[in-house]
Amino acid sequence: MNNLTAQQIKDLKVLAEFISLYCHAKHAGEMTLDVNIPDILQKKGEAAETLCPECAMLLEHGIEKRVHCPMNPKPTCKSCHIHCYTSEYRLKIRKIMAYSGRRMILRGRVDYIWHYFTKS
Repeated sequence: MNNLTAQQIKDLKVLAEFISLYCHAKHAGEMTLDVNIPDILQKKGEAAETLCPECAMLLEHGIEKRVHCPMNPKPTCKSCHIHCYTSEYRLKIRKIMAYSGRRMILRGRVDYIWHYFTKS
């Protein structure tokens, strides 16, 4: 996993942030476990990410799919002709992206405004 491109790292950090935001808002109080994510995606000085089992599984699945994505450059999943995620995972990730994308913009993450309007 040390040979990730800068774009893959950026995409995976965004994915981890989106899933974390969603999980902590929607699944607070549920059992959590440490997520096995590459060190390069963890913020320096912070403990390992803890998520509910469902979100942890989705994040690990998303990391695996992004790392092995055959498309270069990678389009948004919505506009890609290859659907890596099964329909069940696609529904979950869409729900998370919609929820977390809006929350991040409202929290002042202006850099996501560009992504939100250009990738829709």
